[in-house]
Formats: sequence, C-alpha cells, structure tokens
Amino acid sequence: MNFKEHIRVIPDFPQPGIRFKDITTLLKEGKVYRAAIDELTEFAKAYDVDLIAGPEARGFVVGAPMAYALEVGFVPVRKAGKLPYESIKAEYGLEYGKDSLAMHVDAIKPGQRVLIADDLLATGGTIATTIKLIRQLGGEVVAAAFLIELSYLEGRKQLGDIPTKSLVTF
Repeated sequence: MNFKEHIRVIPDFPQPGIRFKDITTLLKEGKVYRAAIDELTEFAKAYDVDLIAGPEARGFVVGAPMAYALEVGFVPVRKAGKLPYESIKAEYGLEYGKDSLAMHVDAIKPGQRVLIADDLLATGGTIATTIKLIRQLGGEVVAAAFLIELSYLEGRKQLGDIPTKSLVTF
C-alpha cells in the first residue's frame, strides 16, 4: 500500500519553512491505519519483543495497537511530570531549549526486549532519549518502527545499529 498518499503535508506549520507531515489523514482511514499497524507489527514479530514503548502522544496511536496485536505490554513514554508514580527522566535538546521524557521506574524489567514505536523519526532526539530511559531500566532496545522518516534530518544515526522500519520516507 502507498501510505504516503494518505499523509497530508501542511506547508509553513508550525512555522515558515516547515512542511508538517499530518498523519491524521492516515488515521481516519480505518483500512489504511490497520494496514500500517499490520505492516509494522509484522516487522516487530522478528524481534521477539516483550514490550512496545511509545513516546507521547502519537507514539501511543502507533505503539499501543502494535502491542495489542503482539499480545505484549505497552509502555507510555511521557513528558516529565505527567506520570503519577515514581519515574525516571532524561532531558534532550530542542532547537530552542530543552524538554524531557519520563517513564515509571517499574515500566521495564532488566533484560526485557523493547521495540520503540512512534509516528515520526526526524532528528532522533526523542528516540535517543527513549533509548536512554529504556537502557537505564535495564531493557534492551531490539528494534524501532515508524510511520514516517524524514531521512534528510538523519535521525537514524541516533539509533546506531538498532533495526529500524519506516513505512514512508521523505
């Protein structure tokens, strides 16, 4: 399936010069959304994962249905301050400042095999931070899966040798 034709590109959002990739047009088409999740889930099957981790918030709409299909757990990776239980956090740089992500301290047991799922791989900052958190808890990142990859931003370099699947590349 050509998933690219179901992704709307919005020029100059959120600022001039940015061409925002809008996945809501893919998500609203049930058969297309299902096909995308099915293809990423097939990729994940080769890695014998114990958990899927998804960064807030669009990683939830990719990772949670993959976890359901694989009958494994889902770990939400949230903005710091959003989790109700004891958590760990890690900061990462943005173009104009810093942000941070957090996970519950009991989200991953040492040795668990984790696949990271998200809507977009851009510069890789969010994913590198997610990898750091997973490893801090003793998890092993065995693969990563994305709806979209912006290859010109070279975010894949942040993943090192982690096997990665992207359905659409811009």
